Amino acid sequence: MRLNIEGLLVYFPYEYMYPEQYSYMVELKRTLDAKGHGVLEMPSGTGKTASLLSLIVAYHLEYPQSVSKLIYCSRTVPEIEKVLEELRRLMDYYEQQVGEAPKILALALSSRKNLCINPQVRSARVGKEVDGRCHALTASHVRIKQKHDPSVSLCAFYESFDAHGREESLPAGVYNLDDLRRYGRLKGWCPYFLSRYSIMHANIVVYSYHYLLDPKIADLVSKELSKNSVVIFDEAHNIDNVCIEAMSVTISRRTLDKCSQNIDSLQNHMSKVRESDEEKLRNEYRRLVEGLKEANIARETDIVLSNPVLPDEILKEAVPGSIRNAEHFVTFMRRFVEYLKSRLRVRHVVSETPITFIHDAYDQVCIDRKPLRFCSERLRSLLRTLELTNISDFSSLGLIANFATLVSTYNKGFVVLIEPFDDKTPTILNPILHFSCMDSSIAIKPVFSRFQSVVITSGTLSPLEMYPRVLDFRPVTMATFTMTLARQCLCPMVVTRGNDQVAISSKFETREDVAVIRNYGNLLVEMSKIVPDGIVCFFVSYVYMENIVASWYEQGILENIQRNKLLFIETQDAAETSMALDKYHEACGNGRGAVLLSVARGKVSEGIDFTHHLGRAVIMFGIPYVYTQSRILKARLEYLRENFRIREADFLTFDAMRHAAQCVGRVIRGKTDYGIMVFADKRFSRNDKRGKLPRWIQEHLADSVCNLSTDESIHIAKRFLRLMAQPFSKEDQLGLSLLTLEQLQSESMQKRITQIAHQV
Repeated sequence: MRLNIEGLLVYFPYEYMYPEQYSYMVELKRTLDAKGHGVLEMPSGTGKTASLLSLIVAYHLEYPQSVSKLIYCSRTVPEIEKVLEELRRLMDYYEQQVGEAPKILALALSSRKNLCINPQVRSARVGKEVDGRCHALTASHVRIKQKHDPSVSLCAFYESFDAHGREESLPAGVYNLDDLRRYGRLKGWCPYFLSRYSIMHANIVVYSYHYLLDPKIADLVSKELSKNSVVIFDEAHNIDNVCIEAMSVTISRRTLDKCSQNIDSLQNHMSKVRESDEEKLRNEYRRLVEGLKEANIARETDIVLSNPVLPDEILKEAVPGSIRNAEHFVTFMRRFVEYLKSRLRVRHVVSETPITFIHDAYDQVCIDRKPLRFCSERLRSLLRTLELTNISDFSSLGLIANFATLVSTYNKGFVVLIEPFDDKTPTILNPILHFSCMDSSIAIKPVFSRFQSVVITSGTLSPLEMYPRVLDFRPVTMATFTMTLARQCLCPMVVTRGNDQVAISSKFETREDVAVIRNYGNLLVEMSKIVPDGIVCFFVSYVYMENIVASWYEQGILENIQRNKLLFIETQDAAETSMALDKYHEACGNGRGAVLLSVARGKVSEGIDFTHHLGRAVIMFGIPYVYTQSRILKARLEYLRENFRIREADFLTFDAMRHAAQCVGRVIRGKTDYGIMVFADKRFSRNDKRGKLPRWIQEHLADSVCNLSTDESIHIAKRFLRLMAQPFSKEDQLGLSLLTLEQLQSESMQKRITQIAHQV
């Protein structure tokens, strides 16, 4: 289908189009035209990825000087693969229509663990171990040593890439992870370094959020990407939390003990180097300076360090003399680690600002702010000089150096919190230091300022106006789109009470009530009798789910459920959860049917789709509020209130409802799909809660289904399932939710399309 989107010719690789896809592309083009940022909420399963790629590729081909590159950020490897498959379909369509595919290079970038083809390295399987083995075979000092000692092992794939791969660009095309590995084997080149090298001249790059938002990674991978790039953050409902995690550090006593071992190991290495080549160690700092000069970072007598965890504008000072000498630096780090150990000897909670922490460090052990600021860069320089192959063994010391740099750099937006007990073991003394970021805008601000257009999009962004506030930016477009349907394939309902008229809620005061637990169980038993195939249930936390399941076992409810369907449970162990998912799919596939008990904010609630028979109903047991007694959360809420004027209750409700919407949205993955959404908590019936659900869910949540008992909900579900059991074909959707090009261009449909986008 060839479309005219406000003067731009767009190739869309499908015969039919949803009205909301057209409306979405219009808003996206306006964002690009304005060279600004946008927030767009698109219903689940309505072809958001195809719309994005079609419009931006067309814009890039029409205005290559205006949009030179698309940077598509997603969360998981399966989602990255889906984007590239959609793009491959688009390129094939261009070839059919034009005679040849555009000369576009598109590729995925992932970790060494996902791209390495060296059997010796790949066998490690764990990410850090793979990185360590790779470094041991590719580090510059290892390669120099091999010239004098042929017995030293090198990576043949990296050597071949370094010799020939940098001179030859990847041919135009779409490369997913399998394609990169296949091409690497064909050429004998390392796929990981090939993709790292190729993103500079690629037109489309698809990778994880962290390659842009985590400053430690972004400086290595994304620092040279052009300003006139378009950045897409897909499935970005949780982007503020990703930003905060990227800038936060957690330190335990065990971490500090490992640091002490790392420092001892460094001193041993330094002693060996001193014995064999004292000049090397003596000139270590000088070589650091020369390396910075070669990178155009040094200016005359003032050295500017490009540290990945520091903004460039902050680093306008020379490295302090107290840590220039390698021995002095190691002694300095030992003193800092010992200071941290002393700070962890607490019996009560300590909360302080970074400035207070720095002042205390100076008062106690005479550690000044300036040398702390350069710890991370200084440590990397020393590790390079000592030519250590097992860099991953020093990850704990690297974490402390990263913390030292952060705490000495940022005065605002962070809190240092020392707790004597871990939340998981509140009776065992296990002190932990949290250096927690309160302001999610700190990590993403460089992205907004650097790239001309950044688009935040997802199926669950409501209320949209919250994101510009917490991320501190001004979007040029904000829109949420409805879902046009030929039949009402969504059946959301709010169950507020059991058949005994006892109100049901996960509210702290009532969640342990035997009647509430029994009513939750009866609701699931009744649903399992009438709903075919798969039912997915979400609880507010693992602890709550465990308590409920234990009570259901005692009450005989589990036995009643298993008479109707097999039962599987998500756990905190990733391998167990993967096994449970596989068996759940198998049970749904062979007609036996299954119930999956899972947790909001868990693995199942993010990025795993339950299409068609895998999820005919989803039940949200309670409202998934975050643990409100967390001191880190309290500090963040206080910060949001004081700096962004966001009330605690508003933010907590916003956060809970976006996760609830994300959970229930797992079961609708297209207009031919159908599913029942049960919100099982009386608080969902309030307008302040319902109003924060996405518009495409709210439209089907009439007042008549917002205060139901268990029996009433079963009656509505039966009627809905009977309706969905009727034959439904593509012809039934044509002209309503599925449009041909002619229908799309009609005047009446254009008027209707303008109503689909709700401007905020």
